[in-house]
Amino acid sequence: MSTLLRFSIDETARRLRAGEFSVPELLEACLAREAQTRELNAYNAIWAEQARALAAASQTQLEHGYDAGPLHGIPVAVKANIAVAGEEMHAGSRILAGNIAQQDASVVKRLKQAGAILIGTTNMHEFAWGGTTNNPHYGSSANAWDSRRIPAGSSGGSGVAAAVRSALATLGTDTGGSIRLPASMNGVTGLRPGVGRIATDGVFPLAASLDTVGPLAPWASDCARVYSALTGEKAAAIPASLRGLRVGLLGAYSETVHPDVAQAYQAFIHWLSDAGARCENVALSGLEEAVNALVLINLAEPAALHSRWLQERPQDYGDDVRLLLQTGLGISAVEYLQAQRYRTLLREQVLAAFRELDVILVPTLPFTAPLKGQELVDIGGQQESVLTGNMRFNAIASLCALPALSFPAGFDRDGLPVGLQLIGPDGSEGRLLALAARFQQESDYHTRTPLMVAR
Repeated sequence: MSTLLRFSIDETARRLRAGEFSVPELLEACLAREAQTRELNAYNAIWAEQARALAAASQTQLEHGYDAGPLHGIPVAVKANIAVAGEEMHAGSRILAGNIAQQDASVVKRLKQAGAILIGTTNMHEFAWGGTTNNPHYGSSANAWDSRRIPAGSSGGSGVAAAVRSALATLGTDTGGSIRLPASMNGVTGLRPGVGRIATDGVFPLAASLDTVGPLAPWASDCARVYSALTGEKAAAIPASLRGLRVGLLGAYSETVHPDVAQAYQAFIHWLSDAGARCENVALSGLEEAVNALVLINLAEPAALHSRWLQERPQDYGDDVRLLLQTGLGISAVEYLQAQRYRTLLREQVLAAFRELDVILVPTLPFTAPLKGQELVDIGGQQESVLTGNMRFNAIASLCALPALSFPAGFDRDGLPVGLQLIGPDGSEGRLLALAARFQQESDYHTRTPLMVAR
């Protein structure tokens, strides 16, 4: 049944309607894949019997002419900080253990209305504050391509589940890179929408001024289908030609990366140029301060949210998250406002650049997935912190509240995925997805299967 999981959502939908297989058969293939890959710890909960009942009903609806659209009968998983009515929403924490959601988050309502079948919740870094998905309460997740390595975070379980196809698409949240990082390290496509493009009610916050929620899946077209279901927007057409597309590059800022990441980055630039796009450097000043500004905001806002629990229940946090939150309590109002002022200036610069550009291209990460416990990565003879490396390129879109898309664009010498990132102006989510889909028409990085998964 694993052959049922080889297709994009659109192709899967076509085959379901052609009667080549049924919704229950598709669901059972996903459940079998989850069981096969359980050592990766992608999920906190699987709602198998509930999903089976829904799959049978979905199949009956199709057979009687009731069709909710492209996601009808498609198995989808959601991150554990997203509320699903009647289910535990713990956000990866002991603090919220036993918290039963009284109603669906808006994004869950949208998925249900689109006919998707929710199969479970995915593992995450505690309260979404971390980049490893090493969770002391629910166990650490492992990278889909090498279980010795991290899957990134905080939406690590969502990235793993999408990569091994135990769900055809997943939802994650992204504050400082928490969709894009797992997408890159696990070899799938992940969309961070612009702030406010998708409703976040029913999603437990990390830093409200930065938080977003979005899809992860192998194909950009899969992410487009989910994004359309969440927003009601029609998917953008895949461009037949890239002639006239204006692509901004950040010069040396984007080139201090591992050689295998640099190779994938340069190869994609050549592909863009060969397809008719115009690639040119754009000067953005002060980028070296982006990580500091992101860290300040991402310390202060969560600390304000958690201050009472930190006072009353500090022992219930994992050590790493408790330390981050306690550090956040020491951020002064002056420091926080300076970071927000920097955000305003950076956004003005980037929006000014977009008057002459359509997209900005950067790597998602300066390296591929580190080993569990690894804190430093060698880049050109210099050691870079995994923590700051995670944020170096992702901070730009996060601070500017702009949409960004990570997509697979190669593999390193160890067979680990390399992700690249497209950043666009406000409202350009569809354009970013269509551009990545155009690349995926001519590449197969997004279709390759982790070695532990039977082909």
